[in-house]
Amino acid sequence: MSDFTLNASVRNDLGKGASRRLRRANQLVPAVVYGGEKEAQAISVEKTSFYKAIEDESFFSSVITLVIDGKKEQVVIRDLQRHPFKPLLTHADFLRVDATHEITINVPLHVVGEEKCVGIKDQGGELHVLANEVSISCLPKDLPDYLEVDISAVELGTTLHLSDLKLPSGVSSVDLAHGAEHDNAVLSITKVKVRGGDDEAEADDAEAGDE
Repeated sequence: MSDFTLNASVRNDLGKGASRRLRRANQLVPAVVYGGEKEAQAISVEKTSFYKAIEDESFFSSVITLVIDGKKEQVVIRDLQRHPFKPLLTHADFLRVDATHEITINVPLHVVGEEKCVGIKDQGGELHVLANEVSISCLPKDLPDYLEVDISAVELGTTLHLSDLKLPSGVSSVDLAHGAEHDNAVLSITKVKVRGGDDEAEADDAEAGDE
């Protein structure tokens, strides 16, 4: 699990106008932290470290230490709003986490072994990734940065599903918890489609018949 710390302060000047002024100052990002037994709290997050953190994919699947006016809160990012055309963060939602309670979160799916994959290297297939992330449930201490699926031995014509993933100890699939009918496909190795050859031949035959 990655280690991220963000500094923030309580935000008392509320409303859209206040948030707009905060963004204009270009030093803080308006946000809210909620959940647990405490009330929701409006905060301002230090911009530089926040922008640096979101460059790391694992930030979005990690427990974050949020230091609000010197007091630490353990949180996960729940929502991140961006400007429609400028590279700016406009608002963030953080959810408090409890070490004794499981959390539900989406984590990235990393495919490895593509260069050794039997279905690709030896059988001429191609990889189709059908899911880039997976919804899991676990205690905060068991939260992985990502889930890895090794396709080295996967053959042509194979489709891997959620049930084929090797989950770390203490981690469960949210979808599979709802039943086998939610065992969604995550990737497949299929035959490469050859385009052009047959179509061109049929076109030539059609033209010859018109003459």
